Amino acid sequence: MEQIIERLIYASRWLLAPIYLGMSLALMALTVKFFQEIYHFIPIILEVDESQLILKLLTFIDLTLVGSLTIIVMFSGYDNFVSRLDIAEGTEKLSWLGTHDYGSLKMKVASSIVAISSIHLLKVFMNIEHIENDKMFWYVVIHMTFVLSAFLMGYLDKIGKTA
Repeated sequence: MEQIIERLIYASRWLLAPIYLGMSLALMALTVKFFQEIYHFIPIILEVDESQLILKLLTFIDLTLVGSLTIIVMFSGYDNFVSRLDIAEGTEKLSWLGTHDYGSLKMKVASSIVAISSIHLLKVFMNIEHIENDKMFWYVVIHMTFVLSAFLMGYLDKIGKTA
């Protein structure tokens, strides 16, 4: 009976596979949004001032970081929790594939969230004249919470490895 339960629990990891596949659909939606932003921006590119150009570029960078984070979580999560990816010899393989354990995956996610939050905060600062002071305060508090959380996760991971 115990072996049957253990096998069922172990086999249940495959319930994650459709979720990781669904993340590829989310990545497609993000790609559509990226090109929609470019489509709307190209006709007015000569009319925008420098600050609007920088804001738009930050939006593109933000979308790219979210897409990259999605790829990291999708591949690393599948590889760590469901099954090793069998990639045929001679085909292109991502150099980091198979090198991220759960701890490094957590740190990648945390640092990506901090980077995405930093870009969002920079966009807010670039548009500061239209932002209320109390909103600005909360943007900074939320960003600092992300930074502190990432730092503490890294610190705890480091002391956990040395213990």
